[in-house]
Amino acid sequence: MSLLIKNGRIITAADDFTGDLLIEDETITAVGRNLPAKADTTIDAKGLLVMPGGIDPHVHLDMPFMGTFSSDTHETGTRAALFGGTTTVIDFVLQKQGHSLHEALAEWNGRASGTAVGDYSFHMAVTDYNDNTKKEIRQMVEEEGITSFKTFMAYKGALMIDDRQMTALMQEVKRQGGLVTVHATNGDMIDYLIAQHRAEGKLSPLYHYLSQPEVTEAEASGRFADIANYTGCPGYIVHLTCEGALNAVRNATRRNQTVLVETCIQYLLLDASLYEKDFDGAKWVMSPPLRKAKDRETLWAGINQGLVRVVATDHCPFLWKQKLMGEKDFSKTPNGHPAIEHRMELLYSEGVHKGRISLNKYVEVASTNAAKIFGMWPRKGTLAPGSDADIVLFDPNEKHTLSAATHHMNVDYSAYEGWEVTGKVKTVLLRGRVAINNNTCLVEKGYGQFIKRNKV
Repeated sequence: MSLLIKNGRIITAADDFTGDLLIEDETITAVGRNLPAKADTTIDAKGLLVMPGGIDPHVHLDMPFMGTFSSDTHETGTRAALFGGTTTVIDFVLQKQGHSLHEALAEWNGRASGTAVGDYSFHMAVTDYNDNTKKEIRQMVEEEGITSFKTFMAYKGALMIDDRQMTALMQEVKRQGGLVTVHATNGDMIDYLIAQHRAEGKLSPLYHYLSQPEVTEAEASGRFADIANYTGCPGYIVHLTCEGALNAVRNATRRNQTVLVETCIQYLLLDASLYEKDFDGAKWVMSPPLRKAKDRETLWAGINQGLVRVVATDHCPFLWKQKLMGEKDFSKTPNGHPAIEHRMELLYSEGVHKGRISLNKYVEVASTNAAKIFGMWPRKGTLAPGSDADIVLFDPNEKHTLSAATHHMNVDYSAYEGWEVTGKVKTVLLRGRVAINNNTCLVEKGYGQFIKRNKV
């Protein structure tokens, strides 16, 4: 089957022109002005932006956490992502301590294979690095196409590894051509502050925020950068939130080191004042927590400075009844919030529409950089001959309001309830098929493919 998209404003990380796209089967075969092509189907995209499908490299679907599971499955989560213009996500496989990486991968494959609606890949979270795990790193990279390895500097006793394990893991990942990503917060300090607040009877969501002050993230980000610099391993900080942590990255550039940085849409738009809404603040209990207004400004600046390369979501939704687990103790609240569906529209509305970032920068941080960093470029993240036909047709002027009543995520509240957005995803193509049109999903459960990734 062939499909021709005509008269759209084609935007990539580098390009901006009015033209046409020819798609044959699953791939783009031609891009240009006034293409002399005929196709089985033609879409007139006049007045619309035509952009690469979004890539969200930080989601947690059907994830076990604090005795429950995040409420979006690989089916509901990737479908909601498609509605919002995100065609590929990267989920996290969590190794259990005392168990192998392959056991963890089998568990996640069991949930995702045959159920995902959109395309997906995996990071491998290493929580128990030992001689056996070391042997599996090469197998993950060479055989499974999993080239990024997540580490946690917090959640002691469950996910956290120490600096000894971090150093050894980095050395092996570098040898195998991979990348180490990190949740960079000082777990020991956070655990102490949580215990202190609980002992003093300070149990509202506000104390989740006060248990993770900026210094806990700034210190860990600097320590991670130092270890990455010593080992020579490529390093990527997930969900960076604050000025202190970004300054640690700025300091690393002074020794000619590159530390890759991701932030998430919530840290660009929301702030810690939401934790003062009594227990309603539990909607935004996530780790790291929301920060101050000055940190939002730092992150927007960091995007334009090229220090913040990716805007993701850390999508990890829980139903309100699950959030109620922490009603009497903030430390028992499942961490995470829903955003997989809204990232592209919020980033356009608050970024491009309000003049904070350019259209090219928008595509760069919403799609292209993630594809390049995580070994999917140029198959994903651009509009070029040979690339997958993952395409978003976007109305830059349509206004609409976000609400739990209309979103497609499997969660019964919205972190952005009543937020007016300028810019609307109209049509989404995934590997050449129209996946979303007129607010209807046209691809079935299981259409999503696992994307094997290249070495970095």
